[in-house]
Amino acid sequence: MPIIWVDADACPAVIKEVLFRAADRTQTECVLVANQSLRTPPSRFIRSLQVEKGFDVADNEIVKRVEKGDLVITADIPLASEVIEKSAVALNPRGELYTPENIRQRLNMRDFMDTLRSSGIQTGGPATMSQQERQKFANELDKFLQRAKR
Repeated sequence: MPIIWVDADACPAVIKEVLFRAADRTQTECVLVANQSLRTPPSRFIRSLQVEKGFDVADNEIVKRVEKGDLVITADIPLASEVIEKSAVALNPRGELYTPENIRQRLNMRDFMDTLRSSGIQTGGPATMSQQERQKFANELDKFLQRAKR
């Protein structure tokens, strides 16, 4: 059975709750990776892994440990790209599945937005997560877990 890796420093609490329920229901290992201490519910399927503080330390740990067929929950597009290169699956907390077909476009858009921000243009942050996005995430997670059982 694949492992679910969570880029937990920026993962919304509501998404973590969905993951906790799914991990227990399907008896799938779920590992939250963060550079701070995290509270997890008592479960033999859920654990946290605290890494040192620093830029991309948690991301690098996930990339080091992820294996083909695992699932990584992240909004970090460069991390998603590295996960895909290792033949694992990357899912955004808003329910967007990153694929070999769409990751290049996402990286280009991210770089473009970084360029705008560094030139002083205010681009705003992400919108508040909607109930529809939460449902989309739960649906994509369920699809992944159903495929993994086969």
